[in-house]
Amino acid sequence: MNLFSDIRDLVIASLADLAAEGVLPQGLDTTAVAVEPPRDAAHGDMATNAAMVLAKPAGMQPRAIAEALAARLMADPRIAGADVAGPGFLNLRLDTALWHGLIRATLAQGIDYGRSSLGQGLKVNVEFVSANPTGPMHVGHTRGAVFGDALARLLSFAGWDVTREYYINDGGAQVDVLARSAYERYREAHGLEPAIAEGLYPGDYLIPVGEALKAKYGATLLDQPESVWLKDVRDFATEIMMAEIRNDLKILGVEMDVYSSEKALYGTGEIEAAISTLRSMGLIYEGTLEPPKGKEPEDWEPRLQTLFRSTAHGDDVDRPVQKSDGSWTYFAPDIAYHYNKVRRGFDQLIDIFGADHSGYVKRMKAAVSALSNGRVPLDIKLIQLVKLYKNGEPFKMSKRAGTFVTLRDVVEQAGADVTRFVMLTRKNDAALDFDFDKVLEQSKDNPVFYVQYANARVNSVLRKAREAGLDVADGTLMAADLSILTHDAELAMAKKIAEWPRLVEIAARNNEPHRVAFYLYELASDFHGLWNRGNDDTSLRFIQEDNPTVSQAKIALARSVSVVICSGLAILGVTPVEEMR
Repeated sequence: MNLFSDIRDLVIASLADLAAEGVLPQGLDTTAVAVEPPRDAAHGDMATNAAMVLAKPAGMQPRAIAEALAARLMADPRIAGADVAGPGFLNLRLDTALWHGLIRATLAQGIDYGRSSLGQGLKVNVEFVSANPTGPMHVGHTRGAVFGDALARLLSFAGWDVTREYYINDGGAQVDVLARSAYERYREAHGLEPAIAEGLYPGDYLIPVGEALKAKYGATLLDQPESVWLKDVRDFATEIMMAEIRNDLKILGVEMDVYSSEKALYGTGEIEAAISTLRSMGLIYEGTLEPPKGKEPEDWEPRLQTLFRSTAHGDDVDRPVQKSDGSWTYFAPDIAYHYNKVRRGFDQLIDIFGADHSGYVKRMKAAVSALSNGRVPLDIKLIQLVKLYKNGEPFKMSKRAGTFVTLRDVVEQAGADVTRFVMLTRKNDAALDFDFDKVLEQSKDNPVFYVQYANARVNSVLRKAREAGLDVADGTLMAADLSILTHDAELAMAKKIAEWPRLVEIAARNNEPHRVAFYLYELASDFHGLWNRGNDDTSLRFIQEDNPTVSQAKIALARSVSVVICSGLAILGVTPVEEMR
């Protein structure tokens, strides 16, 4: 049940009736007509901009349209009031029975309340994390993993067919550095002094890799030239690192559907096929680029390269895909990888990158636009940095990792549920402060606690009701006399619940799962406010002694709050708690 969608349908139908009667011109585009919560709750339950957006194409004054629409809407029993405000905004008040019906619908649908068909089953690929397989995942990867998984859950809830994908960057020079670093730990396992030169990975996490290499190869690789052991050690170390990354993702509650390898693109013709396709479109040419911004011509040497005419698809400059020596640039396999996704039949692609990839956005969008003939949109979300604090000080780096705080460090300190929720308390492109003390404190300032506490309070009401002999099964609560709920505070709670399906669609349409966390905090805040009012006004308490009929109606409202909290937390990948400890 989506009340905002239902009332918008009513508005659109009423506009069509007015057009049929000659009050409005025929053929008006109503796409921009919206029905949303009013800025001030005192103005009504919903507001529509219909008159404002249709005035110019209709050649009419907004107030004239609003007044005609108001009269038409008032003929529907769901509308209790329609008031024209300002230049032509229309504020609506709904019949109280709709809010009672909403509570029943929420209980009937359970955690599926708010589920949408917005995505219409379209296939979307969400690629996220994609960390280099050279070490443990760090806190930046943690935020990207949480964001990507929550976005995938949100899109699935809103009707998309979602594939979660991890792109293994195992084709570049960084995996050779991993092999050389692991080889030094292999030497160390044989009692030799490791030579961790500058540029190698110094973390202790490679010590077990060295031990594993010793167990597999014995001493056969000692004193051998790099050409003998590099490939085997590289493959072996990469496999171990990917196993650790999978374990890290698992403790965070993230499961991928597909793991794709960059290395698998080389020698298979995939890269050549993608570049050949672009060449057939006239988008590949031989040329030289202008000096990069900030570089003087004397500091830069022009080189003939194979270039992708990405400016034809919205980029600022054309991009090299093949160097003058014939080797591929880093961009070339990424083009091939995205071409592979296009050919797999996805209707939409989403990439989640770290903030340091901002320069990659336009070129990647240009490549996908060209390779899909503009059919497949690519949205790239950049994840900003996370700053960690503990005891008022920046959290120290992990000795095991060598240079950074790992995902495992964070989860061990805060827990997976807290980590996931906190990572979504800021929009992805805003920096985030993660204070271990604050995220574990029990206060209103801690959104994780505040939302979980609301759910725990509902469950405490249910437990006490059962102890008093009340039947509080959802089926019984649905059949309760909800007309008893007439207090403004109770109806306001129902109105907040009504916003959930609309919020889901807005968040999914914009690929913004943080909106779910924000909404849950607001819902919890409203519920705590209603709870606290019951301390002063006993008529607002959820359990009314010796009055099971009233109690069941009020508990139905509380239970519907819990339903929405559990639904929202499921999208965030957070387990709801029934009791605070």
